[in-house]
This record gives sequence, C-alpha cells and structure tokens, in this order.
Amino acid sequence: MNKNIGAKKPKLSELGRVRDRITFLYIEHAKLNRQESAILVSDSRGTVYVPGAMVSVLLLGPGVDVTHRAMELIGDVGMSVVWVGEQGVRQYAHGRALNHSSRLLESQAKLVSNTRTRVAVARKMYQMRFPNENVSGLSMQELRGKEGSRVRGVYRKQSKKTDVPWSRREYNPDNFELGTPINKALTAAHQALYGLSYSVIVAMGASAGLGFVHTGHDLSFVYDFADLYKAEFSIPIAFQIAAKYGDDDDIGSKTRLAMRDAFADGKLLVRMVKDLKSILGVSEAGTSLDVINLWDDKMGLQKFGVQYQEFKEDDDI
Repeated sequence: MNKNIGAKKPKLSELGRVRDRITFLYIEHAKLNRQESAILVSDSRGTVYVPGAMVSVLLLGPGVDVTHRAMELIGDVGMSVVWVGEQGVRQYAHGRALNHSSRLLESQAKLVSNTRTRVAVARKMYQMRFPNENVSGLSMQELRGKEGSRVRGVYRKQSKKTDVPWSRREYNPDNFELGTPINKALTAAHQALYGLSYSVIVAMGASAGLGFVHTGHDLSFVYDFADLYKAEFSIPIAFQIAAKYGDDDDIGSKTRLAMRDAFADGKLLVRMVKDLKSILGVSEAGTSLDVINLWDDKMGLQKFGVQYQEFKEDDDI
C-alpha cells in the first residue's frame, strides 16, 4: 500500500492565517477521516468535508472516532483539537502550532521567569479590563480584589438585564447536569471561549501552560487569556440563553451555537491575535518566520545547516 496517498503536507505560506479561519467546530458521535486536504466527517445523517486549513479548533465530543490519517492532517495544518466530555466540560490536547517561529514562546518564557516582568504582564492584562483607570501601582492581591468586584458586578448587571436569578458561580466538572440553567450555560460558554483562546495561543506558537496570573496547570495561560473576554462575550451570552431557554435539557448545545455565532465575524479572533502579541511584547515583524538558528552564548545566533568543526594540522581528512 502506498503510504503517501493524499495531498502533500502544505507549506506554512499556503495555510490560512489564524485571523482568517473559522473559529471552532463542535462534533460528536461521528467518524473523522481524511480526504486529501479535508477532514471527512461521517455520521448517521451523511458526510461533510471540512477544509483542514480553514478551521481553528475542533471540539470533539462523546462518540467521536478519529483515524490516524485525520490526525496527521490536523497536525500538518495547525488545527487545534480539544477532546471534550459530555456537554463540553473538559478539554485536553492540541495539534502542532500553525506558527513555526518560537519568538512568542521565548518572550513568554522570559517574561514569566522573572518576578518583576511577570507582575508587569499581569498588570497589563488587568489594565485591559480597566482602560480608564491606572492599575500600575496595585499589588497582585489588590488586582485580584478589583477584578473580583468587577466580575460580580457583571453578573449582577446581566441578571438584572435578563431577569435570570443569580446567586453565585458553581458547577461540578464531573456532573454538568447538577448545575442550575445559568451555571450550565456559563460552563458551556466559557468552554467555547477557552477553546478559541487555546487555539490562538498554540497556533501562534505560545505556551498554554505558562500563565502570569493562573499557575500550576497546563492551561494556565488559557485561563489568563480567556478572562480578558468573558465580560464581553461568554457571560452575557450565557445569561441571554438561560433567559430564553430556561430548563431546556439542551442548553449547553444552544449556548455553544450562540457563542459560535458571536465569533462568526472573526473580529474577536483578529483582536486575540493582536492582544496576544501585545501582552508578550512581540511586534508583528518576525512572528511567522520559519527560521531556525543555533544559539551561542558569546557569538549570538549562528546559521543552522552548516557543519562546524575545528580542524588541527594532524587531523585526518
């Protein structure tokens, strides 16, 4: 059998940019295979072709069977894959980054490894939530308190606006159905936002685990990043869906669809890419170069692909 059947691995320049891609696609109870440069999705209703280079993240729910060929394409085109539990409670893995440059990752590692710069980045992210205030002199404890008050205010505002009763945020990650309608909607909405945040972070070549506010988890930076957009996207949408559908058993699915519609124009995706570069202090130039060098502590970056050897007169040639 010819192992090379199908399309060749695409070049980086041939792939759709992160900002040009569809945000996410949720699939459950289906089989995923590969047909040239497309993911073949088959279930009891029929078959559809999903262009590999045009989707940012696949959310794979229960009952999904993925072939090795499909995963090969997903990795080649930089599509993120998130395996989620029932109603989208959990998330796990991703494919290779779309961006092959390590510039964002190196900047992130440098910033998070120094207390002074780590606090500075955390302040920058909090400042984005408080554009009309100066938070540069606040401690991390003060920033957490200020953010907590802001989020509680957002919940109260949305509760009053939609007439959805609100007491507190609570959910059981192992049992989605135990939650109240609004808490189930919030879980589903945040999950969709985490998926998109996760996709942008890894597609751009940054690390999902190197967080500045959250820490100790392989998705720490995802939680940092998604928190920037919850008050504008996932929280209002969750309250709107809870107000409209109440005790509907399918409230999780309806919330995901509403989030997908909110992401559809691509403006949030463009904003996320810009915000990520700003947070990590990296300019547009050089963030998508497919270049590899050799590091030297005294001579700086050296060319890759050159045979370096110190010859002596008595060396055999």
